[in-house]
Amino acid sequence: MEDIMRITPLGSGQEVGRSCHLLEFRNTTILLDCGIHPGYDGLNGLPFFDRLEPENVDVLLITHFHLDHAASLPYFTERTGFKGRIFMTHPTKAVIRLLLGDYIRLMAMKKGSSSGSAKDDKSDVLYTEAELQSCVDKVELIDYHQTISLGRGLKFYALNAGHVLGAAMFFIEIGGRTVLYTGDYSMEEDRHLMAAEVPPTKPDVLIVEATYGVQVHASRAEREARFTGTIERVVTRGGRCLIPVFALGRAQELLLILDEYWQANPHLQNIPIWYASKMASRALRVYQTYANMMNARIRAQMDVSNPFHFRHIQNLKSIDVDSFDDRGPSVVFASPGMLQSGVSRQLFDRWATDPKNGCLIAGYAVENTLAKEIMLAPKEVVTLEGRRQPLNCLVDYVSFSAHVDFMQNRNFISRVDPKHIILVHGAKDEMGRLKSALMLQHRNQLPESKRPTVTMPPNLQEVKLKFSRRRSAKVMGSLADREQEPQEGEEVGGILVTQNFNSKILSPKDLQTYTPLRLGSVKSKLHIPFSGQVSTLRLFLNEMFTGMEEKNEGFQSEEGQDANITPTEVIVFSLHEKQVEITTGRTRGIATVEWTASPVGDILADSMIALLMHAQSSAASIKLTSKPCFHRRPAPESADETSDAEPDPKRPRTDTMLRLFHDTLLEQFDEHSIEATYEARKAMFEIKTDAGLESGALEGDHLICNVIVQFEEGNDFDAKISVECSDAKLGTNIQECLRGVAEASNPVKV
Repeated sequence: MEDIMRITPLGSGQEVGRSCHLLEFRNTTILLDCGIHPGYDGLNGLPFFDRLEPENVDVLLITHFHLDHAASLPYFTERTGFKGRIFMTHPTKAVIRLLLGDYIRLMAMKKGSSSGSAKDDKSDVLYTEAELQSCVDKVELIDYHQTISLGRGLKFYALNAGHVLGAAMFFIEIGGRTVLYTGDYSMEEDRHLMAAEVPPTKPDVLIVEATYGVQVHASRAEREARFTGTIERVVTRGGRCLIPVFALGRAQELLLILDEYWQANPHLQNIPIWYASKMASRALRVYQTYANMMNARIRAQMDVSNPFHFRHIQNLKSIDVDSFDDRGPSVVFASPGMLQSGVSRQLFDRWATDPKNGCLIAGYAVENTLAKEIMLAPKEVVTLEGRRQPLNCLVDYVSFSAHVDFMQNRNFISRVDPKHIILVHGAKDEMGRLKSALMLQHRNQLPESKRPTVTMPPNLQEVKLKFSRRRSAKVMGSLADREQEPQEGEEVGGILVTQNFNSKILSPKDLQTYTPLRLGSVKSKLHIPFSGQVSTLRLFLNEMFTGMEEKNEGFQSEEGQDANITPTEVIVFSLHEKQVEITTGRTRGIATVEWTASPVGDILADSMIALLMHAQSSAASIKLTSKPCFHRRPAPESADETSDAEPDPKRPRTDTMLRLFHDTLLEQFDEHSIEATYEARKAMFEIKTDAGLESGALEGDHLICNVIVQFEEGNDFDAKISVECSDAKLGTNIQECLRGVAEASNPVKV
């Protein structure tokens, strides 16, 4: 039987922006990230939410706080029917509230500058401040390496992704299969963040970013030198250098680099560096709060001083671009990083015409944004107000975006070793080149049967992965604690427990250790009126069951009983390892049946209760108990005497069975045609008949069949039956008849 896992990109399928992926498997639905596309405005920037039913989404996991991974979250939670749970790390939640609040302000500013009448148009507003707060209140927190179990075979844990503070990969176990979603990740430790972790378990499916395709980054030292050198070249010629950044994320890394460079170069220290962000101080407080989640370098510095207390960088909580004094050289970090609106766009529009100035793009630039456009060196650009103006300033690009390059991505994928690879978050051409490179590597290194599948679905294209249901169970606990491995065909007995699509076999005593189950038992007790003889009950029980145990607990007088009344003898009959017991004599006229509730115990108890009732009410029991005493009678010397003799409860069972076989033959043949001879545990019957089944009627002659029934010494139940007869068919029928009587008469083996 096969199950189908469905993975559908609702965004960032063959594009960068609006990361959002739908994962469906075995009646569980997960949404991975919920971002917007920086290159589109309003509803056009949302993921394709019309592809899903929001009320069916069980869990929404946010990897980090960047807008292209989290900015549509309030819209989805507050303006759709979503009722599921939301998880993200502590820093991500802290920053999202700041970042999305700033995003709302920037969108309002952009709408206001583009059209005065648009200020009152609410149709394209994604969410309000109140809806943002309501969304944040619903968020649940997860720490790195903390496992969250939600039942129905779904659990997940977070790993450090190294991209920004609090960025997480999610390792998901769903329906017995595993999925690793990397989000954006970095395998390079920088000035304040650790590199991404590699999960200890190989996943079945890897959903991985392909942002840089097959590009390989220059060394970090080379990039830092180019970054600081470009800035120094601009400011030393009297220009102003704009560095568009997002308020949180790479901005803190670049501030650390530039503050360190300014400290090492005193001739630059008279040139101001501004960090223009309304939430600059709050953002730095978040970084200080979660310094324990950064690398060892930052943690060591925190013991001495605050590494985010910059010596040469000043915060601008608010900036009026029109009145900003920019007559001398300066460096300004301003958001947003894609130059789509806000302070960075206003400063760019103001400085772009001066060839002394410079604009340094330090992160990944998404298609359809101004940052991407100016990297192509156009001669003119369009301002935020819609005017065309020449682009004369220096535009340079130095990548400090914390995304893996080709070598890092390929090595990570090889170490994770998944069965299926799904590429997301990358331009179509870059993604295609990465796919080809991975397939070539697998073709050269792996046999065809072990090569993982590699897909790069566009938005809304469903990827279907087939998984066969696992039919295996782990033997655990004391059952597995043995010196030798079990041999093939050897039975291993225990309790099969299936939880979250995983099965294991355990000894009952190990249930409490390996499962949330506890072992208990139910004891049942029934008091039944009993006026019969114990000897009759004994006979009935031994005739019905093998392995019956009997214990005599002596004579017992009831409390307050008349001294003239003879005490009763307490007899306990037990069966099935003493899990079913009948006690007589403890209370006069009452037999007590006690048993441990189980399918077998219940059946045996019902049978013993029926025998108990039968032992005091059937005609046979009345006949047996009508004698004042039981004494052995001499064995009858002939079959005639046997047929009229009364049953004796103390007669050996073999004697009774041999006479039962004789009676059976008498029912089939004339009594004068059968001669019986008894020898201890053996009986011989000679049958004379004038007709056979194969030979037909015989005239003036007889057909003789000799039957021998014998019980081996010490075995009162398995009779050995042999028949010699010239009419083979008649002989076979006699033998089968007697075997049927023997099997029907044997007690039940328990």
